[in-house]
Amino acid sequence: MDKVRVDKWLWSVRIFKSRTIASTACKAGKVKLGDQKLKPSHLIVVGDQLLVQKNGYNLQFEVVKLLQKRVSAPLAQEAYVDHTPADELNKYEKWFVGKAAPEHREKGAGRPTKRERRVLESFKDDYIEED
Repeated sequence: MDKVRVDKWLWSVRIFKSRTIASTACKAGKVKLGDQKLKPSHLIVVGDQLLVQKNGYNLQFEVVKLLQKRVSAPLAQEAYVDHTPADELNKYEKWFVGKAAPEHREKGAGRPTKRERRVLESFKDDYIEED
């Protein structure tokens, strides 16, 4: 077992939930080896550096161990080294700051009137500009 299909490996180490999803990602050009886009049938070897685009993240993995079958999560983590930069993993945290929850309104108060909405938006604009 010197080589394994890339879609099978991505599925077996639990980067993708199913082999079909892994295969579709490869076909869409979201799995790369350097600058080369990989087909699902591309054979990978130990030491390959894979770039995977998943859910808006650019993940980087180094193949340490080749697996043919899906294994438990602790065993799967031993099969690769994650080289994804920390700022890539945290890029959405900065975007979500201050966007966690909408304003709270008392139950039964109904929708804000046009005047109340304008006052609220004015307050939010003043608050955001100060930061």
